[in-house]
Amino acid sequence: MGVTPVAPAVTESEAASAGPLLMVPILFHVEQVRRETADTLTLTLKPAEGGTTLRFTPGQFNMLYRLGLGEVPISISGDPSRPDRLVHTLRAVGTVTKGLASLRPGEAVGVRGPFGAGWPMEAARGKDVVVVAGGIGLAPLRPAIYHLLARRHDYGRVVLLYGARTPGDLLYRRELERWRGRFDVDVLVTVDRGDAGWRGHVGVVTTLFTRAFFDADDCVAMVCGPEVMMRFTVAELKARGIPDDRIYLSMERNMKCALGFCGHCQFGPVFVCKDGPVFRYDRIKAFFGKREI
Repeated sequence: MGVTPVAPAVTESEAASAGPLLMVPILFHVEQVRRETADTLTLTLKPAEGGTTLRFTPGQFNMLYRLGLGEVPISISGDPSRPDRLVHTLRAVGTVTKGLASLRPGEAVGVRGPFGAGWPMEAARGKDVVVVAGGIGLAPLRPAIYHLLARRHDYGRVVLLYGARTPGDLLYRRELERWRGRFDVDVLVTVDRGDAGWRGHVGVVTTLFTRAFFDADDCVAMVCGPEVMMRFTVAELKARGIPDDRIYLSMERNMKCALGFCGHCQFGPVFVCKDGPVFRYDRIKAFFGKREI
């Protein structure tokens, strides 16, 4: 079942006309808390009784409000075909995310969103798709993977390259195994450092490209992870012949208001929250990776 498209960003005029509504969280309740790694967990949220479901497109994010602590931007990592459930994977590293990590089923969460521009699912139709994720960067890409697999006949070869620091840092391990068991998607996984029980590939995620097969002349790449990982991934994609205008990056960083008002997420001439978080590489390459930006 298809998903109703959502506007890719909120413009200043739209924000002004909407007034305070975009700043008011909608009440959701925690349905499930799933531990992914030592410091990372996945929250499944359902609307409060009589509440609103939030449709989203792959790559968008929500602002999650922990009552009494504040709010943080978190990518939506669930299935776009299930707007009745919001799924967010987060790392507990700050006051608000640690507060969210302490939630138990039944407790309340405020949600604003969805916001931002998502992955180019329509532009990728009919093409090979290479998905490259580093660490928790798999979470913003998971809705795109759901979309690709649900509409498998609309796309060419689908390749997922995923890397993490250690086997204990891999997200969605059972789901990765299910995807690897499919005949219509190539899933390659690596870790920077193996352990005694690891039998897979060892090395940074770009070392997987030697084992990945796709048509660079008719391919779209979607990349999310630490910025240093994305820089090396872009270089590898370009070396394989994928042009700048078919490489997309998720640049989630420093977002505070989600509407472009506060300026915290300004990235060169753009705002990550309302112009991104997903950007086509040719539009940001002039300032991508520069330390002062």
